[in-house]
Amino acid sequence: MTTFTPQDEPAVVLLSGGLDSATLAWQARADGYALHALSFDYGQRHRVELEAAARVAEAAGAVQHRTVRIDMGGLTGSSLTDSDQSVPDYNPADSPQGASGQSPRQPTVPNTYVPARNLTFLSFALGWAEMLHARRIYIGVNAVDYSGYPDCRPAFIEGFQTLAQLATAADHPFEIHAPLLQLSKAEIIRRGQALGVDYGLTVSCYQADPHGRACGRCDSCHYRRQGFLDAAVPDPTRYA
Repeated sequence: MTTFTPQDEPAVVLLSGGLDSATLAWQARADGYALHALSFDYGQRHRVELEAAARVAEAAGAVQHRTVRIDMGGLTGSSLTDSDQSVPDYNPADSPQGASGQSPRQPTVPNTYVPARNLTFLSFALGWAEMLHARRIYIGVNAVDYSGYPDCRPAFIEGFQTLAQLATAADHPFEIHAPLLQLSKAEIIRRGQALGVDYGLTVSCYQADPHGRACGRCDSCHYRRQGFLDAAVPDPTRYA
C-alpha cells in the first residue's frame, strides 16, 4: 500500500467555475494537496462557467484540469438544461430563511434543481480518485445559503461517503471533503479572500450571457451579491 503525505498526495476537486468551487480549489492547495480539477459539460445553459473553471484551475495551479461531457438535458427537466424553461428570479419566500418577518421553513426546490447532478459528479470524481490513488475528493456543496437542493445536505455527503467505501477496488478509504458545507456565503467569501482567491475569475449566474455577465436576478446571483455585501468585500461580478 502506497503511503502519501499531504504535500505529494493528489486530491480531486469538483470545479464548476463559480464562487464556491474557486474557494474550494484554493483551499485544497492551502491544505497541501496536488490539485486535480474536474468539471462537467452536462448540457447546462450557463456553459460560460466552463471557461471560468479553466481560468480558476490555471490560477489555482492545478496539476491538470479535465472536463467530462455528459448529457443530462433529456432526463432532468431542469431549467438549467432545458432552454424551453425559464430560470426563475430569486423569491425570498422560497428561501430557507423565509421572507422578511417570517420564520425559516423548508424551502421550495426550484426548477433549477438538476436531479442526481451531485451524485453523478461525485461518481465520476470517485472513479478518477481511484485511478489517481487519491484519498480526498473536494466538493463545494453548501447547506446554509443555498436554494434548497437535496444533494447539498449533510446527509447526502454522509451517504456518499459510505457508498464510496463500497464502490471501488481501492485498498484505502476515501474522504468526501465538503469544507464549505456549514458556512454562510459571507464566511465563504472571507475564507477565500484570506486564501487569495480572485473572484473576478468566477461565474456563478444560472443564465450568464456569453461574455460571463450575470443576470442579477436568479437565486445564485442573489446569494452571491448578498454574500459580498455581508462580508464587506468589494463585489467583482460583472452584470449584464
